[in-house]
Amino acid sequence: MAISVVMPALEMAQETGKLLAWRKKEGQATVKGEPLLEIETDKAVVEVEAAADGILAGVKSREGDVVAVGAVIAWILQPGEGLPAEALAAAVAAPSARASSAAVSAAAVSAEPTKVSGGGGDAGPKISPKARRLAKEHGVDISLLRATGPDGNISTEDVQAYIAGGGAAAGTQTGIAPEGGANALKASGETLSAIARIMAERTTQSWRSVPHFFVTREIDASGLLELRKSGGAGQASINDVLVGLVARALQKHPRLNASWTGDGIRENAEVNISVAMAVDDGVVAAVIRNANKLPLAEIAVERRELTERARAGKLRLADISGGTFTVSNLGMFEVDAFTAIITPPQAAILAVGKIVERVVVSEGQMAIRPMITVTLSSDHRVVDGARAAQFLNTLATAMVKPASWIL
Repeated sequence: MAISVVMPALEMAQETGKLLAWRKKEGQATVKGEPLLEIETDKAVVEVEAAADGILAGVKSREGDVVAVGAVIAWILQPGEGLPAEALAAAVAAPSARASSAAVSAAAVSAEPTKVSGGGGDAGPKISPKARRLAKEHGVDISLLRATGPDGNISTEDVQAYIAGGGAAAGTQTGIAPEGGANALKASGETLSAIARIMAERTTQSWRSVPHFFVTREIDASGLLELRKSGGAGQASINDVLVGLVARALQKHPRLNASWTGDGIRENAEVNISVAMAVDDGVVAAVIRNANKLPLAEIAVERRELTERARAGKLRLADISGGTFTVSNLGMFEVDAFTAIITPPQAAILAVGKIVERVVVSEGQMAIRPMITVTLSSDHRVVDGARAAQFLNTLATAMVKPASWIL
């Protein structure tokens, strides 16, 4: 039975992905679980694995193509099997967002791109949905844009080039989009990298649509340092310990591990911790799945592997999808405290600062203690202040004797 290969979606608002490389050539054998292709998504370069054993056939998208999410880009067939009629029909419903100018397989059937009209008819320039949204954000009249793509579509790059040339609405030529907007430009007029640009878009969208509130607490970090000093943490970092403690605290406070669906609240069955990681052109959030069930040593190994893949631009599809809560630690950058923006549909993110010795009063006596400041950003549609405070209380309790929680 033919199995379609489609452009996957990792984020709720993702519309396209860029096909960077095929790991197999048409006609070559595929093995289930082996890397099949690399795509550039909104946040990272991701390896997509083959869904089945078979033969790669009917490849309709080439390296460099920007493809609509859900579009069929190839099929995996059994030896001697031909492309089925239903697979050909599916290609009509999910065309490439920027199809290659060269002829592709006879199975590839493209649909007309979106048409935008200033009036009630079909006349008007052809423009991708993403480019149309960007033009609207910057007050750009699309009738003034020139399409440079091989298919005649106005692309996101065309809109960015117009903005960089000074043609956008007032307020966007200085290098800052309105309200720190989604596609901010550098002062030189040079556009940001794809990942950095999409990061700006995602955070702007979250900040505008999610009702954030923040709860901050200083916690005694003596237990964390003692665990490292005693060797009980092994090769695990402070961040690894925090990931494990946060995951276990979430078990006791499932509302913090929930998601806003648009119509209500969904409590997630799994505790999958997204760990914010700095890469050359932005930040990615790689996911440690079922972190509440993993011993500290396994969390540390998995986090190191994810970090290596992130820095090499080799994150896989599963590495960045399915997160239910995020931990963002800037302590290694000498940051005392900060607030972070939630990643929808998650309901919360924990921002962690560095451990600093402070003078504190305990039982009427002054003492110098290693303190760490954490700030919880929560979606007020899902979490209220009392729940946020209770979660931080549990986390603080866990940090007193972390070994009893994660070893």
